Amino acid sequence: MESFKASGIHTKQAHVQIPEGLYEEEHGRKGFFGRVSHLYHQNPPVNWTHIDGELKPRCLPPVFDDKLEKNQFIPFLKNKDVIINLALFDQSYNCFFRNADHDELFFIHQGSGRMETIYGPLDLNKGDYIIVPRGTTYKVFVDSPLKILKLESCSEFEEPSRGLLGPNALYDQTAIETPMAKLGSEQDLKEYKVQIKRLGKITTVTYPFNPLDAMGWKGSLYPKKLSIYDYCPIMSHRYHIPPSGHTTFVCHNFVVCSFVARPLESSEHGVLKVPFYHSNIDYDEVLFYHQGNFFSRDNIDEGAITFHPQGIHHGPHPNAYAKSVDKLETDEYAVMIDTKYPLEPTHHFSEAEFKNYWKSWMQV
Repeated sequence: MESFKASGIHTKQAHVQIPEGLYEEEHGRKGFFGRVSHLYHQNPPVNWTHIDGELKPRCLPPVFDDKLEKNQFIPFLKNKDVIINLALFDQSYNCFFRNADHDELFFIHQGSGRMETIYGPLDLNKGDYIIVPRGTTYKVFVDSPLKILKLESCSEFEEPSRGLLGPNALYDQTAIETPMAKLGSEQDLKEYKVQIKRLGKITTVTYPFNPLDAMGWKGSLYPKKLSIYDYCPIMSHRYHIPPSGHTTFVCHNFVVCSFVARPLESSEHGVLKVPFYHSNIDYDEVLFYHQGNFFSRDNIDEGAITFHPQGIHHGPHPNAYAKSVDKLETDEYAVMIDTKYPLEPTHHFSEAEFKNYWKSWMQV
């Protein structure tokens, strides 16, 4: 059982009526699910003047248009549980594909098209999450250039528990789209190639018929689609909900959360509107910025990725507090990936990253 204690200056309620001139830090375990304490600093814990070493906040600026090789997925961050990829496809897949290593989650940042699967087709539109179970054969067709964030997971993408909120919270089951059985559209080719990824290597299998030949299906394992614009955020005018409250999918050792437009907390009640400073020691945090005005960050554009590793503080940029005073709502959309085990940036990340991102908290 937890045993809460307190000493010195502190608040009656976390994130509410923070004493004038002090800065609240949340020091928590297990993401935002575990034991937690709050400390009240005289100075923001991100007001460093220098960082010597590899542990620092990192940022990947938008790479879709000028730094990303087209029509393939490029890995930028990875650990033993998940690989985080980006891709720009301006043409349809050359072959059918089946991932025998990972379950896949696509997030469509921009563009449109369709994914034809052995279960049937799903349209691809801006803001769509598409879950593709491991072993599913599919092919992506591009109508307008697709900018994609893709996660490859060693475990399934499952729904979070709604608990006391009830089964219709976060997103209703009817907001989830599943494919209707339909044969693949290409029926006049001489041969059809399926690329299968297994142990990181590609095997190509050739058929004389379209492998998307299922006339029907039933069961509980199938591709599915959910729009980030159908996600219903948890809100409180008297309390700043932690990121865990926005969990959209749960996997083994990591979660995927959706930040969407919502009313902000009440200034009248002295509630902190911007994300609180935190030293979330058990999880790495990755944010993919999809759309809108990211008021807790300066100079972050749509399509950028921030990477805040375990062990170093992070929180809002200095100007965020001033911007939040009169602001009544957010118009930002972002995808967050929190991982239990440290992520390793690939050379693609290191070559393209904004090296001085960690300096953006420094007072000028």
